[in-house]
Amino acid sequence: MSGAEERALLSLRPVPPERTVAYGEHPSQVVDFYGTGGPGPRVTVLHGGFWREAYDRSHLSPFAAALAERGVRVELVEYRRTGGGGGWPVTAEDVAAALEALGPPAVLLGHSAGGQLALWAASAAERAGSRIVAVSPVADLERAHALRLSDGAVAGFLGGEGELARRLPEADPMRLPPRVPVEILHGTADDVVPVELSRRYANDWGVRLNLLPGVGHYAPFVPGSPAFGVLADAVARRPV
Repeated sequence: MSGAEERALLSLRPVPPERTVAYGEHPSQVVDFYGTGGPGPRVTVLHGGFWREAYDRSHLSPFAAALAERGVRVELVEYRRTGGGGGWPVTAEDVAAALEALGPPAVLLGHSAGGQLALWAASAAERAGSRIVAVSPVADLERAHALRLSDGAVAGFLGGEGELARRLPEADPMRLPPRVPVEILHGTADDVVPVELSRRYANDWGVRLNLLPGVGHYAPFVPGSPAFGVLADAVARRPV
């Protein structure tokens, strides 16, 4: 399921932003802007890719452009990743710096590893903005490591097996109570990040979990798919 969705997402041609602004000196410390004149909410997006340098923000540019067509003002953030000067805590520091430069958004949206970063930011309300929407987030780093997701990506992100015990308390969303409203969307057919991670986080912290039946890991970010419509509605939804 997720493999076909990934091919559909990666087959889309990247969409150039309206403008790009740096929030630091490193080439990865930049933000792309879409829909800058739109009437809708301002949404800051953190992409996934298991925090690795091989995956950058470009695969979410069609999604950002599609949201912009709906009137949403989108800020697509790049950050340093493992293999490119990132990893913990540098990657988180980049997210914090980007949010400080941009100002608190209406919605902080994160996918997969970007979902972990968004949930981490949710533990510091001044960084996160009004609310979090996390899609298939790596919401439980300890469990994700035990499952060896993406060939041990968690250990790579946190600096190796020897650093896990020291860094999990400051990086794992399961240990960081959110201080702003959180909504999670997770496909029941996700075979990249199992839905059990979102269930565990939602159960522990009492946040809203929306299951997407038959959906894998990538479909919410493929413009025109039914799952994209669900995500776009969640982004536009006013908090109750």
